[in-house]
Amino acid sequence: MRAIGVVAAILAVVVRAAPAGAAEITVLSTPSMQGVLNDLAPAFTRATGHTLGLTFEGVPALKRRIEAGDTFDAAVLLPAAVDDLTKSGKIAVGSRSDIARTAAGVAVRAGAPKPLVGTGEDLKRTLLAARAISYSPDSASGSYFLHLLDRLGIETEVKPRLLAVTGRSPVEAVARGEAELTVITVPNIVGVESVALAGLLPEELQNYTTFSVAVSANAKEPKAAEQLIAFLRSPAAAAAIRSKGLAPIVP
Repeated sequence: MRAIGVVAAILAVVVRAAPAGAAEITVLSTPSMQGVLNDLAPAFTRATGHTLGLTFEGVPALKRRIEAGDTFDAAVLLPAAVDDLTKSGKIAVGSRSDIARTAAGVAVRAGAPKPLVGTGEDLKRTLLAARAISYSPDSASGSYFLHLLDRLGIETEVKPRLLAVTGRSPVEAVARGEAELTVITVPNIVGVESVALAGLLPEELQNYTTFSVAVSANAKEPKAAEQLIAFLRSPAAAAAIRSKGLAPIVP
């Protein structure tokens, strides 16, 4: 709670020169940042009067929605997606800010024995032994996981036991016992009820992910969106980012 109070204090300084009037900021975001945004939204609202209308979905799906003309004020995506959308005129030029970075890990059901995943061979044996592995076919983490199976040379053996999850997180399938494990970015595991982090992927197979925020080229509330970005990049917001298993990228 103290960290959130500090966030509000610093943000008050950041937005002192902002125009009066509350706005609802429409934000499209990767689920990896859901915990961070949900935690920080109340402090942002107290400091500015602005509220956040949050939608969480996989980056590929959000990119398609933006390309199809969905309206939004700010988007939290992967850097490559932001850059592509900037080139196509959907994101305001020069508005991208990198705010957080995280690693990928293995999630298992809470209370279950934690499998070994610390080396490439450990991870390979764990994946081959799992009765069911959930993944999201329409997410960056899901795409990386399929690539990982190919790198390990076990795609053919593991594929029959893959559980494709849509419309919800693959971590939820683990929590419900539908799958034994999933490979996904750490923020999707930390703090989720009924699941536990078995460990990070070994360094030689690790997939570090950076998350970027940017303003829509057609934002209805561009100034308020800029205030949100300043807030997410403030040193005080870093505490909430760290608490969700991410490393803040502080200017």
